[in-house]
Amino acid sequence: MPEITHPNISNGWFRESTILWPGQAMCLQVAEVLHHEKSKFQDILVFKSSDYGNVLVLDGVIQCTERDEFAYQEMITHLPLNSHPNPQKVLVIGGGDGGVLREVVKHESVEEVTLCDIDEAVVRVSKQFLPKMAIGFDHPKVKVEIADGFDFLKANRNPYDVIIVDSSDPVGPAESLFRDAFFGLMRDALRPGGVVCTQGECQWLHLPLIKQVLTSSKKLYPVVEYAYASVPTYPSGQIGFVLCCNEKGRNLKKPLRRFDPKFEEKLQYYNTVIHEAAFVLPQFARNALSS
Repeated sequence: MPEITHPNISNGWFRESTILWPGQAMCLQVAEVLHHEKSKFQDILVFKSSDYGNVLVLDGVIQCTERDEFAYQEMITHLPLNSHPNPQKVLVIGGGDGGVLREVVKHESVEEVTLCDIDEAVVRVSKQFLPKMAIGFDHPKVKVEIADGFDFLKANRNPYDVIIVDSSDPVGPAESLFRDAFFGLMRDALRPGGVVCTQGECQWLHLPLIKQVLTSSKKLYPVVEYAYASVPTYPSGQIGFVLCCNEKGRNLKKPLRRFDPKFEEKLQYYNTVIHEAAFVLPQFARNALSS
């Protein structure tokens, strides 16, 4: 079998490339290239790194690594679900690697979780090369729809308690998931007291975009907050989350529900204290996002 090559790999190193963070690039040492294909929507690369395990890359941008994926998956899931008093029906848009599903089903109150991802290739490749994340697909509460998230919400008016948008960056197939119209569709798909949590980019690089999303969201939801987490292989080592609730007066910064302490010890990033701390912004971001 011929050796798999990729334009982002040179001299044994993968170098990330994107217009969204000019002037910097994340590099990881490559032990072996495992898979490369061009799906209908994007370029998909999987390689085994020297120190971060298997790495999933879409259109030249790192989506997850086996070493640090838990930080993102736990925070984008447990922040909104523990901010809801009784989440029973959950929708995940994107998340084709299965990591968010793995975390959602840890909540005993959840009766049904639907994942909607535009690209079946991401689901298929993740099942093969990221089994510890893709285990989420095996749970009996999970349903999978291969469709555009925007179109899915327009066609399916079933109400949800929590909607999680685990999207890539606002270029390519995920671009529509950052528009005002999409946030309006999510609002209309929520039950009373429902919570939305979307991938919210990086404070160090995307403050104008974050500000735009927060400003637009505040026109649609009475409660809007911004939180963040540390993930070493994401741009500048950080990723944010935009949380919205359709119930006026709800405090998303303090969990309404808490895991049993013995169960919480089994998690790797999220805990009750981290939940509250995630909303405490550094002053430069606080100034920019509150102005």
